[in-house]
Amino acid sequence: MKDRVAIVTGGSRGIGRAVCLALAARGATVLACARDAGLLEKLREECRSREFSGSIEPRTLDVTDRAAIDSLVEETSESCQRLDVLVNNAGITRDGLLMSMDDEQFEQVLTTNLRSAFWLCRAVSRIMVRQRYGRIINMASVTGVMGNAGQSNYAASKAGLIGLTKSIARELGKRNITCNAVAPGFIETEMTEKLPEKVKESFRQLIPLGRFGSTEDVAELVAFLAGDTSGYITGQVLLVDGGMRM
Repeated sequence: MKDRVAIVTGGSRGIGRAVCLALAARGATVLACARDAGLLEKLREECRSREFSGSIEPRTLDVTDRAAIDSLVEETSESCQRLDVLVNNAGITRDGLLMSMDDEQFEQVLTTNLRSAFWLCRAVSRIMVRQRYGRIINMASVTGVMGNAGQSNYAASKAGLIGLTKSIARELGKRNITCNAVAPGFIETEMTEKLPEKVKESFRQLIPLGRFGSTEDVAELVAFLAGDTSGYITGQVLLVDGGMRM
């Protein structure tokens, strides 16, 4: 991915962090976007210490701010003269049962997980169409495929990402732009570490491989989809779930 330029949202921790490192290891210039500037700087230093052929450039970004998104994409286009890869990874949860979920819980998740992805896809598409090349990867979830009690807002946002992905793939395919969704299952992150062991075990019983996934499991697939050798794959939802949903 030498000379390729990528934007990764939610890049300071978890899956997003692993994706940034995987792309930089392959030679890309990665604009790692998140709210926490301190974590982003640590990520850049880790990339430098590993002496990757690519680089990680921190960008403080609130993905719920549409104007900030447009500014980021415009700045990237001007400074790098191209934009090849977008990974929409930023996401939040605000879990609750349907009967007690309020409007704010629903709207916060939809804006962060889905609207921001639409804003970013729209902004980068104008650049990718001109250069007749692009790779868009949207981070969905197995929850968006099969649903989950207590996560109607999260499941709706991830299912919406899947529909967005398929529509973009059909719309931009003739311009040599691919768009795919990656749907992780139960991945070991800071978020899942906080779950009670009883809950973890109940999930583990649903996974044929008998273990949880790592952030690197997801990042390796994203890196493949972001590269040139994936050029005939588009509009797909690729599950990284150990076989939980088959």
